[in-house]
Amino acid sequence: MPLKDCHIIELPKISDVRGNLTFIEGGTHIPFDVKRVYYLYDVPGGSDRGEHAHKNLHQFVICMSGSFDILLDDGSEQKRFHMNRSYYGLYICPMMWRYLDNFSSGSVCMVLASETYDEADYIRSRQDYLKAVGRS
Repeated sequence: MPLKDCHIIELPKISDVRGNLTFIEGGTHIPFDVKRVYYLYDVPGGSDRGEHAHKNLHQFVICMSGSFDILLDDGSEQKRFHMNRSYYGLYICPMMWRYLDNFSSGSVCMVLASETYDEADYIRSRQDYLKAVGRS
């Protein structure tokens, strides 16, 4: 899939003097039903995450607190997204190399996934990824 298929989605934000509320409905706000949720936190400064692609998995990434960057690469072009709002999320389609870095102190990254964990869905080698997308 091309990089243009990955994009920021603005989520509903209900503002109230008591605080804000944002919700996500699979198939409505994001283009898949959620089968797994996980989150990254306490990422040490200077560390990175990701550096892999998924063959079939769709993901929606939200910065719940703090900030971080996501670099997406489809084998021919790259785009960097700065994540720092809890009512925006980044939809990442299958076969997209991803690299997360620039985590601020106290940041929390939540990921909604279209499938349960499956190690066979991962492409962990950049060289194997480039072969898979016909760029090697």
